[in-house]
Order: sequence, then C-alpha cells, then structure tokens
Amino acid sequence: MTGSETRAAVEWLTSVAPDPGACRWEWERNPQGIALLPAGKRWDVLILSGELGHPTLDVLTRLIDRPGPVLADFGESRMGFFVPPGTASRWIGTGIRGAGPGTWIVVPHPGRAAGGVRWLIPPDGSGTLTDAALLELAMHEAAGAAAQDGREGG
Repeated sequence: MTGSETRAAVEWLTSVAPDPGACRWEWERNPQGIALLPAGKRWDVLILSGELGHPTLDVLTRLIDRPGPVLADFGESRMGFFVPPGTASRWIGTGIRGAGPGTWIVVPHPGRAAGGVRWLIPPDGSGTLTDAALLELAMHEAAGAAAQDGREGG
C-alpha cells in the first residue's frame, strides 16, 4: 500500500470509532498494533472458517479485481469478509458468524504487520466492500469444489 492509500484506509476505518483519535493512538501505542472497532456502521463482517474462507477468497479474486477488506486471525483459522451494513442480520447461512451492530472487531493498522490478526486484503480507504450476494456465490463455488475434490480423492 502507498502512504496515501494507508492514510485513506486509516481514516475510513477510524471514522466508525467512538473516538477516532484514541483509535489511532491505540494503533500507535499497542505493541500488537490492533484496535477494537464497532461493526454495523460502515460495514458488517461475515466470519468464515479458514477451510471455507481461503477457497472463497480465491474464487472472489477470480471474479472481481478487488474484493472488500478481508481479515485473517492468527493461524488463519477464521477469516472476516467486510460486507455492507445490515448483511449480518439478514444472513441465514449455517456455520457463518455475522458481526453487525453491537459487535466489535479486532482490527490491525492497515499499513503495518500486527500480532495475531492481519489483513489478507487491506482496506483501500474508498469504502469498497464485498457484495454479499457475490460472496455467497463464491462460497457455494468453493464448497462445491471442495465436495467434488472429496469425492474424487476418496
């Protein structure tokens, strides 16, 4: 990311914080380089297992040039896809957790390595999010391919 992209991403992310200055301060001072931000204002987050999330991200990046931001936890056992606000409350898929209003997300600084949580696709500051319908299609394709591989391998 360029310096201007990082600044734009920081501004976009901190715009949802109750105190944006405190959020930036936390990123600067916290040795793990993380802050807590509320979901449900500018984005919701759909949390997938890494087992489904990685192939889903592969499908997404084949379908569109730039999906919305994607986080991964330590060990990449879970991945969080940033989607439009309101998605979490409408999501009915099984095995997918939704973070919307009233929930908080651990978010690393977009321009630095952080302990534990990292950006697989950092925000670019433009507000780009992954369309929930497209994400669902990508999940179906990824799950179908995994099922097909299981049948062929077994």
